[in-house]
Amino acid sequence: MAFPKILIADDQPHILEALRLLLKSEGFQIETATSPASVLSSINTKDFDALLMDLNYARDTTSGQEGLDLLSRLQAIDATLPIVVMTAWGSVELAVEAMRRGARDFVQKPWENERLVSILRNQIELGQALRKGQRLEAENQLLRNEGQSLPNLIAESAAMKPILQMIARVGPSDANVLITGENGTGKGVVAQALHAVSIRSAKSLVTVNAGGLSEGVFESELFGHVKGAFTDAKAERVGRFELADTGTLFLDEIANMPLNLQAKLLRVLETGEFERVGSSRTRKADVRIISATNADLNEEVNANRFRQDLLFRLNTIEIRLPPLRNRREDIPLLAAHFLRQHSQRYRKKIIGIDDNAMQELLHHSWPGNVRELDHSLERAVLMAQSNTIKSADLGLRAGRESAPRLEDMSLEDVECLLIKKALARYEGNVSRAAEALGLSRSALYRRLQRYQL
Repeated sequence: MAFPKILIADDQPHILEALRLLLKSEGFQIETATSPASVLSSINTKDFDALLMDLNYARDTTSGQEGLDLLSRLQAIDATLPIVVMTAWGSVELAVEAMRRGARDFVQKPWENERLVSILRNQIELGQALRKGQRLEAENQLLRNEGQSLPNLIAESAAMKPILQMIARVGPSDANVLITGENGTGKGVVAQALHAVSIRSAKSLVTVNAGGLSEGVFESELFGHVKGAFTDAKAERVGRFELADTGTLFLDEIANMPLNLQAKLLRVLETGEFERVGSSRTRKADVRIISATNADLNEEVNANRFRQDLLFRLNTIEIRLPPLRNRREDIPLLAAHFLRQHSQRYRKKIIGIDDNAMQELLHHSWPGNVRELDHSLERAVLMAQSNTIKSADLGLRAGRESAPRLEDMSLEDVECLLIKKALARYEGNVSRAAEALGLSRSALYRRLQRYQL
């Protein structure tokens, strides 16, 4: 177990030496600083478990103002760092002001060795708990933002057997995996399965929709930011890489990431190092990367839209998922699963799917793959007037036989219809559909989210 690391700041060498000898004998790792500037430099570049700092320095040896100003600046860098202040010119007012600016405790010189060590140990323990709580809250917020979990991996068809074998072989390793396949084929479910059988399964699986991140928020989402890093940065934020430390990071829609952001991601994958936005302190994260895309990344590389060196980093192993039309044996199992799920969710007692409805499910083309099947069963559960799903409840036949007139549709309905047709025409390939519609990939992804396609 690593010894706690403490930064001691004082402008008097004999004070630093006395504290260094005392705290080293108590099992602490010690670094020292002699000015506010050197404190800031150390905090920005290294991680510490606590800071023990004087309030008075060479510029002003009695008022404590230099130390108070330093406290305010330190809060903007890392509000979770335990700071214990000390001064030979102590007063109640100065102690109160130091605590108001972020100090956790106050020691007056000359200090009592036993009390000082006790304060540091307590504050280090509290600081670790605070950081853990911040991380857990960020993880919980992610879960709240991302909604309910994806369904289990249901795959008994011949087309899916190689996928299951690959998950069993590759999952326990730390190899980066690239999952490819059309939209809605279950790439997120496979990512969950890979994490579940890995040695990191007890740690976090953190998901990022890389295609949905604009350039302005990309670095903050992935790497975090410090308070005041930009206009809306009113508090520190932990990035997804930190949340996934010792766990797995799932980068969905990776092909949609702009080239300049790909370079920033590549650096982290190569070194494991990154900086929060607004900070120069280099942090490290031990993360396994699973990524997914519906695009052909080799074509994207040839078109100079994706970095080849990044592709090499991502696809140590590639798993390509078949579309639902190529694994029709799984449709009854998947339909039964979604039926149970949505019946429980909407509190409806539906016991099954009649033969005609099942035949319709088996013969539908499913351009939206498993996701479309899920949505169809959800609609059927809501529309059902008996305890069995009928063909009319699915709404598939009506959609094939007739289409509404454009003049009877709203602008949003027309846009949604055109997007559906483009996706069907290009078999779920978002890049080609976006090109046909005259949209950028990110613009099309935003519309897919808006219309829940």
